[in-house]
Amino acid sequence: MLLTVQWKDDSLLLIDQTKLPTKLSYVYCKSYQDVAAAIKQMIVRGAPAIGVAAAFGLVLAARRSNSRNIGSLLRDINKAYNIIRATRPTAINLQWGLDRLMKKIQNIQSVSKVKEIMLDEAIQMAEEDIFINRSMGSIGEILLSDGDTILTHCNAGSLATVAYGTALGVIRSAKESETRPVMQGSRLTAFELQYDNIDISLIPDTAVGYLMTKGGIKHVIVGADRILNTGHVFNKIGTYQIAVLAKCHNIPFYVAAPLSSFDLKNDIDDIVIEERSKEEVTKIGKKNIAPTNIKVINPSFDITPPDLITSIITEKGIISPPYKTNIKIMMNTK
Repeated sequence: MLLTVQWKDDSLLLIDQTKLPTKLSYVYCKSYQDVAAAIKQMIVRGAPAIGVAAAFGLVLAARRSNSRNIGSLLRDINKAYNIIRATRPTAINLQWGLDRLMKKIQNIQSVSKVKEIMLDEAIQMAEEDIFINRSMGSIGEILLSDGDTILTHCNAGSLATVAYGTALGVIRSAKESETRPVMQGSRLTAFELQYDNIDISLIPDTAVGYLMTKGGIKHVIVGADRILNTGHVFNKIGTYQIAVLAKCHNIPFYVAAPLSSFDLKNDIDDIVIEERSKEEVTKIGKKNIAPTNIKVINPSFDITPPDLITSIITEKGIISPPYKTNIKIMMNTK
């Protein structure tokens, strides 16, 4: 099993996802600045993986601090919190990971104890992530039948989590078809499934509707970077249009996400949709494929409304409509 995020040699070890699929290599983050850069540069990506990596970033801030009193240490940790928090605005798991560690050290007055508690909690978060994803996989598996062809979008597998995956955790034994953006489907999902010797077919985004008309897709399963209490799902750009097509062709559309991806406080207009670099659209590698100085709109995420979602798979069970009522019930069972 690929371990995307792991604590090793008093540092954070990450798979460098910018090098995939041609090279499986690793990056050591020895400071919180290294972690912030890794998140910003998408060396590590995927909401659950970012959340755990961010937590380890705070651990590094504490462990590298020379402060000898609790007030000074907390100032160093808060500085790291703000820098890491600013790296990716859309996925809620980033703030969840940071806030979970900050809450854990409230009212602790010992410098050494704070450092110990933070590391223990971050390691526990990493272990929980794998357990949660396996739980989602076993819960969601009942929705599928042997021989089904499953469509997924972007990457919601081991590389988007500490290990195992959310959407791919449900469909690791099923056939795959998918792609995009920053080529995360062709680069990452395809790499993962081939790594596990799972049969996969890669298709362009524009072929989704055609294959649905041919009856070639039985289910759609995607991950999520944030889910509101209304059931609105923020996920990689292109998810919404696939959901529309699935609805049109009466194909079940499932979202697999841990409860840490749920945001019960904010409304749609409160969420910042991350805008990615225009070079992701105008270049392939170093080669220009668009006119110089052309305007580019390149949002990284879109919003899928609840009426297009058949159900949401979590580690605690499957949530069905009406989402505003049933999400609240599920969250109260945590």
